[in-house]
Amino acid sequence: MTLSPVSLAAAAANVVGKLRGGVADLRPVPRTLIDQGPNRSVYRLHGGSDGPPVLLVPPLAAPAQCFDLRRGCSLAEHLVERGQRTYLVDYGTVAFADRRLGIEHWVDEVLPQAIRKVSEDAGGQDVRLVAWCLGGLFSLLTAAARPSLPIASLVTIASPVDFTAIPLIAPFRPLVAATGGHLLTPFYRLLGGAPSYVVGRVFWATGIDKEITKPLAILRNLDDRDFLAQIEAVDHFMDNMIAYPGRTFGQIYHRFFRANDLADGEVDLNGRSISLADIEVPVLVIAGENDTIAPRRAVERLTQLLPSVEFRTAPGGHLGVLTGRRARTTTWSYLDEFLG
Repeated sequence: MTLSPVSLAAAAANVVGKLRGGVADLRPVPRTLIDQGPNRSVYRLHGGSDGPPVLLVPPLAAPAQCFDLRRGCSLAEHLVERGQRTYLVDYGTVAFADRRLGIEHWVDEVLPQAIRKVSEDAGGQDVRLVAWCLGGLFSLLTAAARPSLPIASLVTIASPVDFTAIPLIAPFRPLVAATGGHLLTPFYRLLGGAPSYVVGRVFWATGIDKEITKPLAILRNLDDRDFLAQIEAVDHFMDNMIAYPGRTFGQIYHRFFRANDLADGEVDLNGRSISLADIEVPVLVIAGENDTIAPRRAVERLTQLLPSVEFRTAPGGHLGVLTGRRARTTTWSYLDEFLG
């Protein structure tokens, strides 16, 4: 790599910054806790306006930090700076004691309570949900199961519904079928779920090609502080993965992965059928163009299941489409337009 004097000085400054603790500004957007309950902490982010509220909904297993990765590349920060009255729900950590919690706990309790509290805090206005990954599926099921909730609209980012369209898990299907679906059952029952370490390793493995080439990429971009800060922030995010509760993991495994129920737009939860066709609010669906966890075809299936839906794609992998450096001019622009 040949560096100009300016680039060499920038690289030297970045090396010093790394040695002194890092170059990424990981300070969270200032916030105030407005509600708390089992597996639920709801925050109002400081700033924004008095307009309709936006509630950021993370998935299980990943920290709510996904919406606030780092200063300069934080969707939460972006929304506040755009004048949006922004809220965030955080599920906290998942313990062995939570192993009996199923998807219905989030669909019937956690998200409805968070939505009601945000609406109340915003003067009774309807809430606009912005959700990532599994948070999008939980938000869709919540909106479908409880049409009386004060929901104005819904945005899902990298939320797959057709699990047969995910090449990453296709090789495991014959083995799952051969074992009658009991391939993973003994393990998640014994462990009380999917441990955070396992979740982190699986997420890491989906981008193993980038992990292998990361040292070379860092050397090539040693003078690019924004590039280095992004890698540092993603590493910090990966180090804070959370476990899945056992029963929830079992439902995802059997209902979503094995039976692929969501691809047909209807899922049975504890003897109750929930149909995505019952969603009455407009939905924006965004897929990542390089997403191996939720590829376009797995996400785009939603357009055939919802009454009022808009579909867009943006560059990036599973996390990158939400909060990668290119998301600032693509995904976030789509959100601004939709929320506007």
